[in-house]
Amino acid sequence: MQIFTKMANRWAERACADDECVAFRKALADTDVRVTMAHDSYLINLASPDPVLRRRSIESFVAELQRCEALGLDILVSHPGNHMGDLESGLRRNADAITEALERVPGRCVVALEATSGSGTSLGGRFEQLARIIEYVAAGHRARMGVCTDTCHLFAAGYDLVKDFEGVWNRFDDVVGRDRLKAIHLNDSKTPLGSRRDRHELIGEGTLGPKPFGRIVGEERFATIPKVIETPKLDDATKTDRRMLRRLRGYARRYHSGP
Repeated sequence: MQIFTKMANRWAERACADDECVAFRKALADTDVRVTMAHDSYLINLASPDPVLRRRSIESFVAELQRCEALGLDILVSHPGNHMGDLESGLRRNADAITEALERVPGRCVVALEATSGSGTSLGGRFEQLARIIEYVAAGHRARMGVCTDTCHLFAAGYDLVKDFEGVWNRFDDVVGRDRLKAIHLNDSKTPLGSRRDRHELIGEGTLGPKPFGRIVGEERFATIPKVIETPKLDDATKTDRRMLRRLRGYARRYHSGP
């Protein structure tokens, strides 16, 4: 399960009251949900060269981690941000900010850097960038670092999950390491391979099509990786999500039943 712990498009922060946290944990324990994650605010840019925006981003990110720990969440998914000029400096600013946040908020919640479509000056469009951010995080905190891939983002960034599925994941293993894969966002793409445009589509109805999703939900190597659907919701979010889940379960059944 993935949630926001605050309004994602506003700077205003909130703390989680003790009774709220107790109620959340109790309600969660009554479900079959095994992994919980939050997505951080869309406004945060830990790689910004602007000292004012970066400091504001760091304080917001610290607050995100504090809420995750208070609620007992497992993962905080974070966009690596935009370097706005120099790539290497942006990678180091991002890692330094994460190091500060993890030092200020001890706990068990893992920060999962989200792979991006690579548009503009955004970080995370290449596996090498994600690996370098993790490498630049202080050694004592790297155990709390991971990666969240997104099928739409990977495809838009030029990783061909349709024609070179094995090659993409072998590259991820070689550069980042499979042990760092903490979550997968399952989204089809409205745009073609290498477009560098982040436009989610209903699963099986975009340029990725059914095949990559069948492998991700059907293969044993991905079985323990938590997966989240972020597709368009159409007129009814619940009905659309249920339809996507039925479709994914159908892909898994067909994968295991063979051709």
